[in-house]
Amino acid sequence: MRGPSPTSLVPFDPQATATLPTTNSLHADLRRDIIQLVLRPGQRLSENEIALRFGTSRAPVREAFIRLAEEGLIEVRPQRGSFVTRISIAAMQRARFVREAIELSVVRRAAEAGLSARTIEAVEQTIVDQEAANDDADRFTAADDGFHRALVEAIGIHQLWAVLEREKVQFDRVRFLSIGAATPVNVLVRQHRAILEAIRRQDPAAAEAAMRDHMAEVLTATRTLLALHPDLIVE
Repeated sequence: MRGPSPTSLVPFDPQATATLPTTNSLHADLRRDIIQLVLRPGQRLSENEIALRFGTSRAPVREAFIRLAEEGLIEVRPQRGSFVTRISIAAMQRARFVREAIELSVVRRAAEAGLSARTIEAVEQTIVDQEAANDDADRFTAADDGFHRALVEAIGIHQLWAVLEREKVQFDRVRFLSIGAATPVNVLVRQHRAILEAIRRQDPAAAEAAMRDHMAEVLTATRTLLALHPDLIVE
């Protein structure tokens, strides 16, 4: 039996292979699209369509879907398919509870130990970036994450930000939806400045109080968003 002629073989292209999306990159891209509401709550997700969009096979898409389901961002309905979950107030409240517990400890430790001039400058820059972003939710939330991450990393506990990233995914959807619509950005900026000022003064109690006030903002925003978007949020 004759094999294919040399001219019919497709040459191996290592560059093309290297650019194929992995499960990790697919998960990150889809996770971002869900958080930023590019993929809307209730929207049906097709493995075939996602694979076509990213130019890959269904296998890494299926693995990415499993991870997203574990995070509560999609649900698989037997005989019906996979759907983006609606924003769950209960899940968001759990995330807020975990995040508040960690971040109160972070600002207390930062205030007790003090921050370097370089770290304070970096945190200040994230606030400047928030002011420049204004109601651009994508830019604002990136700068907002930068503020919190800079404080977390300043206290030197390895992988603590990764823990927060896993826990706050539902919280993030509410935050993204609320920018400009339910939460004035100047309020968030003012709260961040209060947190940083308390840390700069090395006043742990004031730093905790300012962070607690900041964390409570999402509860006000959620009540507003529930009235504005009952199709996106479930109690």
